[in-house]
Amino acid sequence: MSHRHDAPPPSTRSRLLVCVPAAETDAFFPPATQNALEKLGDVVRREPVDLLKPEAFQEALNGVEVLITGWGFPRLDGAHLALAPQLRFVMHSASSLRALISDAFWNSGIPVSQAGAAMAPAVAELSLTFTLSLLRRTHRLDHALRSGQGWQQARRIERARELGQARIGVIGASRTGRSYVAACQALGAEVQLYDPHLSPDDPLSSLSVTLPQLLATSDVVAVHAPATAETAGMIGAGEIAALPDGAAVVNTARSSILDMDAMFEAVASGRIDAALDVFDLEPLPEADRWRSLPNVLLTPHLAGATRESRWRAGWIVVDEIRRYLAGEPLQHAVSRADFERMG
Repeated sequence: MSHRHDAPPPSTRSRLLVCVPAAETDAFFPPATQNALEKLGDVVRREPVDLLKPEAFQEALNGVEVLITGWGFPRLDGAHLALAPQLRFVMHSASSLRALISDAFWNSGIPVSQAGAAMAPAVAELSLTFTLSLLRRTHRLDHALRSGQGWQQARRIERARELGQARIGVIGASRTGRSYVAACQALGAEVQLYDPHLSPDDPLSSLSVTLPQLLATSDVVAVHAPATAETAGMIGAGEIAALPDGAAVVNTARSSILDMDAMFEAVASGRIDAALDVFDLEPLPEADRWRSLPNVLLTPHLAGATRESRWRAGWIVVDEIRRYLAGEPLQHAVSRADFERMG
């Protein structure tokens, strides 16, 4: 294994490459954050799309010790790592590392951190927003009035529910799942949780139930599990059929966890409602089948993209790089074992 992860001597000034899409760069690095970053080294900015050709990648990574990545950055496989011989640390400004990290990267010994913790409160908040909206039938009422239905007809839509009297089923004790659980409990909801990796001494273990029990007894099922080989298709046609009539599904995680065809059939029939931030095909086509349903809430994969989450992520980036350069323990490092369990 290579040992490129050794920190540089204190006397050297590191070269830092920020390679985050331009539309997001200022959100992650407003003036105060950018100034703090520039105190750590010589900062260069490039667009991920500009690094797709090997020669452009090599030129951009020339002399770069610390790489700050975002969406769309080329996969760090053996070929790309060979073009960046001075690379010592990768700091991912987003959450998922699936498209970025390869076996060759793990074999290189280069440490990697990610700023996913910054997004957890934002994703949980949208999940809570979805949950409240579905229980209160806000989506159905809004659609009824906007589509020209009569006032009294709209008022005859199934009566709303209150979160404080609802049973919420949470799939996945992830960072977002935990934040969502806390928010629901703070508003009086009864919460049950399914996560096969939850340890008996976990503070949430008292909420643990089996997946069949959760599906059969929840008013709202919120998905907060990572997209892994283990969770792919975990909520299939049989699991969706087990949901009570009138239940609702909230998914701000990944669409691969659910059978989206079976989900569509159940929602289109009116048997259950749904709120979705993620889809099998993104961007969602303008004529996509989900767009026409009156009992579904749709958002364009933006659950974690708030002003505050981007600001928090930027400061995580700065602090992790400071820790790396100072030889201090990283707070958001991802190991190979962590990676296997993450989405």
